[in-house]
Amino acid sequence: MTELTDAVRSGAPGPDLERCALPASYRAAYLRKSDVAMFGDAPDKDVRQSIQVGEVPMPELAPDEVLIAVMASAINFNTVWSATFEPVPTFAFLARYGRQGGWAARHDLPYHVLGSDAAGVIVRLGAGVRRWSAGDRVVVHPAYIDPEDPAAHDDAMTTEEPLAWGFETNFGGLADFAVVKASQLLPKPPHLTWEEAASTTLCASTGYRMLVSSRGAGMRQGDVVLIWGAAGGLGGYAVQLVRNGGGIPVGVVSSEAREKLARELGCAAVINRESLGDGGLDGPKGWRRLGEEIRRQVGEDPHIVFEHSGRETFGASVYVARRGGTIVTCGSSTGYHHEYDNRHLWMKLKRIVGSHGANYRESWEVNRLITLGMVVPVLARVYPLDQVGEATRAVQQGRHPGKTSVLCLAPAADLGVEDQAARDRVGEHRLRLFREE
Repeated sequence: MTELTDAVRSGAPGPDLERCALPASYRAAYLRKSDVAMFGDAPDKDVRQSIQVGEVPMPELAPDEVLIAVMASAINFNTVWSATFEPVPTFAFLARYGRQGGWAARHDLPYHVLGSDAAGVIVRLGAGVRRWSAGDRVVVHPAYIDPEDPAAHDDAMTTEEPLAWGFETNFGGLADFAVVKASQLLPKPPHLTWEEAASTTLCASTGYRMLVSSRGAGMRQGDVVLIWGAAGGLGGYAVQLVRNGGGIPVGVVSSEAREKLARELGCAAVINRESLGDGGLDGPKGWRRLGEEIRRQVGEDPHIVFEHSGRETFGASVYVARRGGTIVTCGSSTGYHHEYDNRHLWMKLKRIVGSHGANYRESWEVNRLITLGMVVPVLARVYPLDQVGEATRAVQQGRHPGKTSVLCLAPAADLGVEDQAARDRVGEHRLRLFREE
C-alpha cells in the first residue's frame, strides 16, 4: 500500500487525495503480448494460465480523463475472450487504436490491463474535466467514445469506432487504479457496497438499451419477453427491466437452483432447459418443444427474445418469436456463426436488432434505476484481485449464477455503503438474492 491508497481506504477528502503522491506503478490483472500464441489448438484455453497479476507503470492522464482508485471491479465475458485471445487477440485492438497517435498511442503496449467494470474514488483529474472532483465516488460505464465524431452527438454507439474500455482499450478496471474518460463516469449508488456497485454497469446498461431504449426492442407494457440465461449476469438485469416496464419476463435457465432464483427475481414463467427432453434445443423439434412450453406457461408467443448466447440458441430464438416479433442480440457467448431457418424470419415479418453496449444517457438512466432500488445487483460471488484468474475461470465455465466481482483496493467485502436507510428500504434479501443460493 502507498500513502494514496491508504488515504483512499480511510475515506480522506478530495484535497487530501490530491496532495498524496501518485505511485510510479500499481497492481493490475493483465495479459502479455508475448503469450498470444500460448494456447495453440488446445481444446480448453484455461484463462488462469494467461492472466497475470503484478505491477504495471502508472500512465499519464489525458485532459479529458480521470484516474480512479478502484475499490472493486467485475468479470464480464469480454475478459474471458481477452484471456483466451479469441476471436482475435485484444492486442490487435490496442495497436489499431494506438495508430491514431496522440494520447491513444499510450494504449499500444506489450501488456493489456483488463476489466470493463469498476467502482471507486476519483484521485486525479485531467485538465479539461469540469463536472467531477477528487474524492467523488463513482462507477464506470464502459463506452469509450471519441466526442469529435459527429455521430457521438446523436447516439454514441453509432460512432465510427466505439470502443469497450478495458477490452479494446488499456488501463481497465481489474486493478488498483484505472484510467477512464470523464464521459464514462456515473455516481455510485450510495446504498450499495463497492462490489455490488462494480457488478452493475456494463450488464445493466446493455440490457437497458436492448429492451427499453428506442434503439433496441422498444418494449411495451404487456410484452412477453423470452430471456436466455435469466439467472445470469445480463439476464438477471433483463428480468428486472422487463418486470419494471410492465412486461412479462419468461426466463430460460439450466438448473433447478437457477429456476428458483429467476422466479424470485421476478420471472412470470421459467423454463429449465433440462425439461425440454432429449436433444434439448437441437433443431426444429427442440424449437417446437420450447415454443409449446412458452405457450403453456403464459398463453402466447414472445413479442421479444433477449439474445446473447448466440450459436446454441439463435435458431430457437428466431423460431419462437411471434409473427412481427423482435429478436434483439448483443453477443454470442456460445459462438458467432448462427444458423436459423430464414423462412420463419421473412414469412412471419420478424426483426433481428443488433445492440452493442449503451450510450452515456442510457447508462445514466439505468444507474438512476439502480440508485432508486428499482433494479438490484445480481452479484453471486466475490474474489480478491490476486485470485482474478480463478474468478475469470469461473465465468468461463459458467459456475456461478449472476455476476462475479473482484475486490481491488477494498480490503474486504460489504464496505462502501453510504446510505444505510436507503439500503434498508430496498431490503437486504433482495440485494443479496444471488448470494443466498
